[in-house]
Amino acid sequence: MDQQHALQEYLLRLGDSSMILGQRLCELCGKAPAVEEEMALMNVALDLVGQARNWYEYAAELEGKGRSADDLAFRRDAHEYRNLLMVEQPNGDYAVTMARQFFYDTWHYFTLQGLANSADERIAGIASKALKEVTYHLRRSAEWIKRLGDGTEESHQRMQDAVELLWRFTGELTTADEVDTSLEAAGIAPNQQQLASDWQGMVKEVLTEATLELQPEDAWMYMGGKQGTHTEHLGFILAEMQFLPRAYPDATTW
Repeated sequence: MDQQHALQEYLLRLGDSSMILGQRLCELCGKAPAVEEEMALMNVALDLVGQARNWYEYAAELEGKGRSADDLAFRRDAHEYRNLLMVEQPNGDYAVTMARQFFYDTWHYFTLQGLANSADERIAGIASKALKEVTYHLRRSAEWIKRLGDGTEESHQRMQDAVELLWRFTGELTTADEVDTSLEAAGIAPNQQQLASDWQGMVKEVLTEATLELQPEDAWMYMGGKQGTHTEHLGFILAEMQFLPRAYPDATTW
């Protein structure tokens, strides 16, 4: 695969995953279980949207077709999105929200840690800045996994159910494809084998401390988000997220 094309795809994966999860979290504005949690969720969402903008800007420059970060975020159809399937899953109850966040944060943290040493200086700079924010994201979501998993009988069961519900989407986080491997060979993307090992190690450690049952690593997994094949949920997210930019195409949002 041509390296520039692979890099554009990779940047869209990073930007789209952050953007869609940020949008999902914004749906909880006014609906979080406590005011403090609402503020925390909105801060995480803002961090993710800001990171998405940085990835989109670089992707748009590489594309060279005159499109902006706005165009990439708000004027593409679902099949053109490259986000992980995990991030488009519904919020559910708070156990589901935090399980989704933890699985993603763990992947995001180790991905950015690797990208901070990327041979691409632009990527290394964006990743280093984002890593500071995501370190907090991971610490927060991991604490919620432990708090609910090792809490009351009901909170434990809800978190166990959430882990089992979302586990089938975790395979995509650590399964490399041609884009990942080609950029790894060029020193741009992190070592995929190390990323998978780090993700699995962190997840196992936190779930064990939370007294939650570990899920089988060889379980059947949903795949395809990174290649543009999504669940039905993404279309509904984009319909809401893109309504104003498409209705008023001359408006700017950043």
